[in-house]
Amino acid sequence: MYDAVVIGAGHNGLVAACYLARAGLKTVIVEKNDWIGGAAVSRELYPGFTYSNCSYVSSLFRPEIMRDLDLPRHGLQILPYEGGALMTRDGGYLGMFRDHEVNRREIARHSRRDAEAYDRYARDILRNCRLIRPMLMRRPPDLASFHPRDLSELLWLARQVTGQSEAALCDMLRFWTMSISDFLDEYFENPAVKAYQAVGSIIGTALGPMSPGTAYVLLHHAMGDVDGNVGAWGYARGGMGSITRALADSFRAAGGEIRAGVGVQEVRIKGGRATGVVLANGDEISARRVLSNMDVRRTFLGHVDRKELPPDFVKRVERFKTRGSSGKLNIALDGVPRFTALPEGAPNLKGDLHFTDTIEAMERAYDDWKAGHFSRHPFQDVMIPTMIDPTMTPPGKHFMSCFVQYAPPQIEGRAWTDADRDAFARACIDQIEAHAPGFRNLILHVEVRTPRELEAEVGLTEGNIFQGELTFDQMFFNRPVPGYANYRSPVKDLWICGSSTHPGGGVMGAPGRNAAREVLRDLRQPVSHMSDAYAIV
Repeated sequence: MYDAVVIGAGHNGLVAACYLARAGLKTVIVEKNDWIGGAAVSRELYPGFTYSNCSYVSSLFRPEIMRDLDLPRHGLQILPYEGGALMTRDGGYLGMFRDHEVNRREIARHSRRDAEAYDRYARDILRNCRLIRPMLMRRPPDLASFHPRDLSELLWLARQVTGQSEAALCDMLRFWTMSISDFLDEYFENPAVKAYQAVGSIIGTALGPMSPGTAYVLLHHAMGDVDGNVGAWGYARGGMGSITRALADSFRAAGGEIRAGVGVQEVRIKGGRATGVVLANGDEISARRVLSNMDVRRTFLGHVDRKELPPDFVKRVERFKTRGSSGKLNIALDGVPRFTALPEGAPNLKGDLHFTDTIEAMERAYDDWKAGHFSRHPFQDVMIPTMIDPTMTPPGKHFMSCFVQYAPPQIEGRAWTDADRDAFARACIDQIEAHAPGFRNLILHVEVRTPRELEAEVGLTEGNIFQGELTFDQMFFNRPVPGYANYRSPVKDLWICGSSTHPGGGVMGAPGRNAAREVLRDLRQPVSHMSDAYAIV
């Protein structure tokens, strides 16, 4: 008999399991794939090349978790990258750099007015980050509950809000609900400057830059940090699988057990209480509690008997939006592409590269998604991590990661075919070739991942990389559904610890940590091994 069984060895499942094991609970993780990591995985699919197959950059992963679980001691190292570039249709480029003042000078090359506005823009983004970052590691309250824990959290929230000026509070509410297009129009005039700043607002999101709510999505991507630098991004040395490998090592060091290569068929429930899981091979694992790292739809609609759940809860879960919007190309290269717009040896090659130079072009890419087709002229977030981390490829070779918007869960109402997948890849490669002539000749191997592959392999429903859209109606005390944002479920001892819970997606680890803390508090176990733990009644 285990104290806890965790379904899925993605990063949140591993984080939750680590904290439970360190508290002395006998814990086992069950993973359907032969490898661990979920969407934070590195695999060798071409000889000598390590791909970050799904997630590809690190910033959101909480430093508290890294410290608590001794992840650097288990080999985790984050390498900050040095900015990026947006290449324009007229053959020019807008570069971005880690240094704020260098950025101002680069923006001034395109618009002096925008350079002056950049300080104000950066200040306003940081102010919103400072407000929301403390919420990441807290359990959202149930607004209809009079439980002391919920009342305590409501009081904490009230203090955060009342500490803001009226003007700041109004600006915050506007920011969280407006489109990134409207928000950027209040600061900048140059189309390329606006397009580069809008990048984080559409990543992984079934919305276009002109859709209300995309300004908040930008904030979600801006509130992480690398080495204490808020908003900075970096590569995990050895690929994103280094994060989950370090978590797995930390878990095993605490006495945990991982069973890979067999998935869960159903959660076993007896007398309204979860008592373990039944595996796909027929084996059963008995446990006093079950934590699911699967998304809320997959957990309750696919692995829990409907008769065990309140009908209203099932309806809300069915309405939880998990529309996929992203695809991915992983490319093995024989050398470094030569982008005609960038100067020889430009440091921007070590960061994120983009080719969609206006908000309107981004919106047109989204229009294709709305019509049920992948974007014919896609938005791509292109990176070559081996410019900084040579451990991922043989000497002189390189790995390119291409994150792509937009790719719908279905093509015009039908399932993706291999021909659709190949056409999607051609659209992406053609776009890169237009900015880097000869690029195709460097390609040694391409792995293409549409929402079809993301769902089939990683278990992301409809290919949604955040396990549920980051729209305001699905955030905080509404994530995943009202009344169950506290990582619990209608079934006693069945918990949710994945990204479909607060605070949402990205390789953050906060959902797993928060869920583990709630489990331990219910058990009246100490949480002193969790840094920055907050007092709650």
